[in-house]
Amino acid sequence: MKTACVLATLIGSAAAFAPSTMSAKTSAIAMSDIADVAVEDVVEEPVVPVYPTINGWTADPEAFCAGLPGAVAPLGNFDPLGFTKGLPVTEIKRFREAEILHCRVGMLATLGYLVGENFHPLFGGAITGPANSHLAQVQDVAPFFFAWLVGSIATAELGRANIGWVAPIKAMKYNQEKEIKGTFGAVLRANYYPGDIGFDPLGLKPTDPKEFAEMQTKELNNGRLA
Repeated sequence: MKTACVLATLIGSAAAFAPSTMSAKTSAIAMSDIADVAVEDVVEEPVVPVYPTINGWTADPEAFCAGLPGAVAPLGNFDPLGFTKGLPVTEIKRFREAEILHCRVGMLATLGYLVGENFHPLFGGAITGPANSHLAQVQDVAPFFFAWLVGSIATAELGRANIGWVAPIKAMKYNQEKEIKGTFGAVLRANYYPGDIGFDPLGLKPTDPKEFAEMQTKELNNGRLA
């Protein structure tokens, strides 16, 4: 009889603790769910790139051509084929670098056409006729000078690339990480202004940002005309 009473007492005591254990498990599960939801709700904000100010220009990804000078009335923001639409700043800078380079070559070529056909004192006057044929004539008349000319152009181009461009391996890695395609591993340095390699023997480059933008626009317009 005593044994039965003891067993009944033990069973009752165990039953009294059962709900408390289930409640603890339920609470633990609920807290775990809340923690998971809290972790899922944490969203990393995109990192906003910071662009350096160069020659008074700070890249603006939302502006036409990232805010670079060159747009003038009446055409304004002229890009009918949308070459610059949706491009990152690095690509817009690369496009401007190509444009300003071709503008300068075009201006020099135009001057060469206008002067070369009427005034050619070099090589004893052996270079004559249409300007289109002058370079080929130089190769025949003065091959060593022609070789020096080619070497000088190559040296100038290598110097420009070293000043303004990121090393090819680093550039290809950057393009791969940013999923930028069609650049052939070409990326301009962040602190490089397109076309400004520091060559200014006559000191014509303005120090005022507004004046610099005006001069850059004039250079572009003259180059585009050439």
